[in-house]
Amino acid sequence: MKKYTIFAFNGNPMCFTHVLLNALDMDEKGYDAKIVIEGEAVKLVKEMLESENPLFKKSKEKGLIDCICKGCSAKLNVLEYNEKSGIPLKGDMKGHPSMEAYIKEGYEIITL
Repeated sequence: MKKYTIFAFNGNPMCFTHVLLNALDMDEKGYDAKIVIEGEAVKLVKEMLESENPLFKKSKEKGLIDCICKGCSAKLNVLEYNEKSGIPLKGDMKGHPSMEAYIKEGYEIITL
């Protein structure tokens, strides 16, 4: 089975929507897909949850959203909110999720 982790860095909601669409599409077609919310995209968690975005909700329910960056959440003043989101925060690489950790597990990395 092909394994992909999409690192979403862009804080633009339209770009993030494409991350969600692609992860859901991969999952539906039998791929192992994960989303890591990084960079400015960490600010979108609140917007996605409070607007009850259906793609975000479905991705969360299916367990496709693997984590949110702890370091970026702190830097961008959304750490407290993101900690309460029900999505794990990771910071195993100097406060940020490590791409190497996913590669080590056999995932190919896609950045958007």
